[in-house]
Amino acid sequence: MYAMDGKVSASLGDIEALAIQCLVEAGASQAQATAVARNIAACERDDCKSHGLFRLPGYLKSLLSGKVTGDARPVIRELTPIIVHLDAAGGFAPLAHEVACEDIAKRARRFGMAALTITNCYHFTALWTELEPLAATGLVAFAFRNGISRVAQHGGRTPVFGTNPMAFAWPRRGKPPFIFDFATSEIARGEIQLRQRNGESIPLGWAVDKEGQPTTDPAIGLAGAQLTFGGHKGSALATMIELLSGPLIGEMLSSEALRADNGDGGPPRGGELLIVLDPTRFHDHAKPEAAIDHAEVLFEQLQSDPGARLAGDRRYAARARNSAGLVTISPKLIEELRGLAGPRTKAMLDMIALPGRGAGQIAP
Repeated sequence: MYAMDGKVSASLGDIEALAIQCLVEAGASQAQATAVARNIAACERDDCKSHGLFRLPGYLKSLLSGKVTGDARPVIRELTPIIVHLDAAGGFAPLAHEVACEDIAKRARRFGMAALTITNCYHFTALWTELEPLAATGLVAFAFRNGISRVAQHGGRTPVFGTNPMAFAWPRRGKPPFIFDFATSEIARGEIQLRQRNGESIPLGWAVDKEGQPTTDPAIGLAGAQLTFGGHKGSALATMIELLSGPLIGEMLSSEALRADNGDGGPPRGGELLIVLDPTRFHDHAKPEAAIDHAEVLFEQLQSDPGARLAGDRRYAARARNSAGLVTISPKLIEELRGLAGPRTKAMLDMIALPGRGAGQIAP
C-alpha cells in the first residue's frame, strides 16, 4: 500500500491479503477468510465501496463478539431434485455461495431450473457478486435477501424490513452479463454509513428520524428508519422479499433477526433465495441460444438512446480502470482496522503509508 496526496492507495492483491490476515487473526478459518476477502477485493475493484473494505470492520466485530462461527462449514442438503438447501452453519455468505454455486448450476442445466435456499447465514455483501459467476456460464439468475429491521413500510416510521435487496442476471455472449442489484430501501445502508463517516449529509427521502420526520443527518437517519424506494411500490417489493427469504425457506423475518442480533455492528443473520434458469430450456426453437440472441435486440435498443446506459455499465468501467491499478482507501478506515487488529495484522498495517508515516507496501 502507498500514500498518495495524503490518501492511502492499495493494489487489489494488497487488499485481499490484508483482509485475509485480519479475518484469520480474528478467528476465521482460511476458507471463510479467503472467500470474504475475494468478495471485498471484487467490490473495491468495481468501485462498490459500500460493500468493499468498508465492511471489513463489521466482519471482524462479528467474529470477535462470537456472533459468527469463524470455522463454519456450510452443509448442502437436497430437498427435491431442483431445490437445494444450504445451511451456512453460522458462517459468512461468500463461502456459502462458493460451496453451492457449482451444484445449483448443474441442477439448473439438467432440469432447466433450480432453486437454492440459504439459512443460518451472515450476509454483508452485494448480491451481484453471487450472480455474476452463474451468468458468466450462460445461466439466468435471481437473488432475494432479507436482513435486519432498518426500513419502515410506506407511510410508517417503525423499522420492519431489512434493506431487502434483489438482483437479476442475464448472460450475454462475448459481453459482460446484464446484472442489476438494488436494495428495496431508497439507498443501501452502507451508503448512509459512508456519508456519516465522511461528515456528509444525506438527501431528503433516504431516511426519517424516530418521530417519522425527514432528515438530512445520516446519524439521525440511521437511528430512525430508512425509507423504501418508490413509496408503496418499494414497500410491496420489500414485503415480497421478506416472505421469499424468511417464511418460505424457514428463516427469520428481519424483525426477528433484529431481536436476535447482539448489536456488534457486524452482518445480520438472514435468509436468501436464489433461483437459476437455463435460458436454452425455456423455448422450443431449434437453436438453443435463441433466447440469448433475441435479447440482444433489446440491449441494442436500450444502448442506442444517447445518454442511456445499462445497469452494470458503470461497474464494468470501474473494473477495467482498477483491475491493474490502485484503489483509494480512507485513512479513517485504516485506523479503525488498527483498533480491531491482532499483532500480525497491526504489523501489516504499520507498513501502510498514512500521512507522516512514510512510504510502505504490503508484499503479495
